[in-house]
Amino acid sequence: MNILLVDDEALARRRLRRLLAEIEPGRHAQVDEAGDAAAARALLRAKVYDLVLLDIQMPDESGLSLAAEIACAAPAPAVVFVTAHEEHALEAFEHGAHDYLTKPVRAQRLQQALLRVQQRRAAAATQAAAAAPALAIVERGALLRVALTEVLYFRAQDKYTLVCTAARSYLSEHSLGELEQRFGQHFVRTHRSALVARHAIARLERADGAPPAPQAGDAADSSDWVLRLRGVPETLPVSRRQLPVLRALLRADP
Repeated sequence: MNILLVDDEALARRRLRRLLAEIEPGRHAQVDEAGDAAAARALLRAKVYDLVLLDIQMPDESGLSLAAEIACAAPAPAVVFVTAHEEHALEAFEHGAHDYLTKPVRAQRLQQALLRVQQRRAAAATQAAAAAPALAIVERGALLRVALTEVLYFRAQDKYTLVCTAARSYLSEHSLGELEQRFGQHFVRTHRSALVARHAIARLERADGAPPAPQAGDAADSSDWVLRLRGVPETLPVSRRQLPVLRALLRADP
């Protein structure tokens, strides 16, 4: 976990850091500190945090107003308030707090808060993964769910379609045409036998390894080209018809 401590009292920050070093999962966390809201904002802009342990009453600005800003971030870290004042609890939870700890903080209570944050984030990640587009594949009698974000390309192979991820490949009975119709917003046709994830495209190369020669226009280019992808060593064929499409895509996404 990446944890940010925000408290105007250096002694309070030292105590929290010491307690984190004594408990799981705090002892393996990367911990940064900020003495006021302005310093906290600078750190939040520069780094992604999983959790902010936030004081409420600080001289320059209330922790509640900072929490309201944090809640609008994407992705937003969890916020656990750490304060000497119990009367702000209701308002804190209205700002989306995951927990509310009163000083002096006990190690057991801090550990409960961290575990609660971990559980909520794990549940949210599971829910997001379940809602993400995926392809169902039957393999040896088992039904597998391959997340679409993991697929680098589809390629026709005999009566089947090869589904390639960075980790391994699968065989699917879905045709390339069906997959293009379903997932065309995420993939681009490079050849009649291949459909490639847009995010995986690295560059176009000449098939013979020669450097690209200046062209008067895409239509005049009769060279053989292949497509290099991120995460796989092999290249994929590029048809003359799709070459202008891929060039335009690469120019649009530097």
